[in-house]
Amino acid sequence: MTEPAHPQSGPAAAASAAPGADRTAELTEMLGYLAACWDEERRLLARQLHDSLGSSMTALTMHLALLTQHIPAENQAMRDRSAQMKGLLANIIETNRKMQLELWNDKLEFLGLKAALAELVPGFAAANNIKARTSLPDEDGSYTRTQGVVLLRCVEEGLRNVAAHAQATEVDVILDDDGDQVMLTIRDNGTGFPNDDKVLESTSCHGLRLLRERARFLGGSLQLGAGESGGAVLRMTLPRQVPVA
Repeated sequence: MTEPAHPQSGPAAAASAAPGADRTAELTEMLGYLAACWDEERRLLARQLHDSLGSSMTALTMHLALLTQHIPAENQAMRDRSAQMKGLLANIIETNRKMQLELWNDKLEFLGLKAALAELVPGFAAANNIKARTSLPDEDGSYTRTQGVVLLRCVEEGLRNVAAHAQATEVDVILDDDGDQVMLTIRDNGTGFPNDDKVLESTSCHGLRLLRERARFLGGSLQLGAGESGGAVLRMTLPRQVPVA
């Protein structure tokens, strides 16, 4: 009777697994690098929109106000046209501001992650009619730009998924920092999903899968699971010290 083949074990198995592990590490590093490049491009584009288009629109608003002062009071048609132009300019300025915010949150860079979250979460709540709460440290941590961006992107992606899929009425964004690691949790009271559902492996979760690789690149992790009392919990954990490549 022929003995069944046994899987490799010991040094031979380790040697065969090593190339796969090396390849995974290389891909994680490449995705982390590419994502950092994308973030930098978005930051530069947002700055250009602010410095060029934003300043030009502000100047046009000032010029229009000066011209309006010279329109005779009896020329109501011209005054109405001037008011329409002022409204259009105001809409363009607001659209430009929103585009800048979508590309890059200046509060993250100049005021820190805590200030950026304090603006992002209430804005999400108002736009989606969802009760959103934040629990943030008393002091803002001294995170690197990359850490701050990844944490902020995690909140943005988590809230987008809550609005699109969770059917939730409440969401909590919790940031914990013990000095050694920072843990970010987005928890909702929505429909959730089965515990054995491999959500992060779904082809429709590209945003979350990219976040998982970015967390790994920084030496951390990203988990998505069912909450203890229903809903879903998205949790990112990052070490305070970024590993040296």
